[in-house]
Amino acid sequence: MNDSLILKNITKHISLNNEEVTYFNSLLKERTVQKKELVLKQQRLCKEIYFVQSGLLRAFYMDVSGKESTIMFAMPDWWITDMYCFINHHPAMLNIEALEDSVVLQLKKDDLDNLYLKIPKFERFFRIMMQNAYTREQLRIIENLSLTAEERYYAFLQKYPLAAERITQKQIASYLGITPEFLSTIKTNKHKK
Repeated sequence: MNDSLILKNITKHISLNNEEVTYFNSLLKERTVQKKELVLKQQRLCKEIYFVQSGLLRAFYMDVSGKESTIMFAMPDWWITDMYCFINHHPAMLNIEALEDSVVLQLKKDDLDNLYLKIPKFERFFRIMMQNAYTREQLRIIENLSLTAEERYYAFLQKYPLAAERITQKQIASYLGITPEFLSTIKTNKHKK
């Protein structure tokens, strides 16, 4: 298992000795996910958090009429799950889909809880990760309330510069909360400037 990317991610915030690395790696399960495959499906119990080794994933909510609202994208070196449901042992509210062939590392909730007990510094790592995620989401909500659709699109391009060309216009529009047609107008106006 190529664990260097995940270890670089973790060692940004905590240091691990060889024994701790070995134990942590023993909890991870590598999973290859095909394009359009769901890693997590709404209403199924959310029991894992995923680290993206390669590829691109999208978390989205689908309402009863089939309308999709994209919550986030996850690229290599990002973590993704339905956090509320993962923490509280609830059925998922979100779907997580591979937008291209991807490889993820899965960590089960029970294994994470045991990891906290065996190597308490992992609580610090995941606390920092949760704080960063909360901050990102709060800023996104403020952007949605205060920025125009065009400004939100430019903010999206800054946040996901490497993924923007790999994501469909429909998926970007659902992330921005606008129609694909309106996004097309924004993009056309951008090229005219």
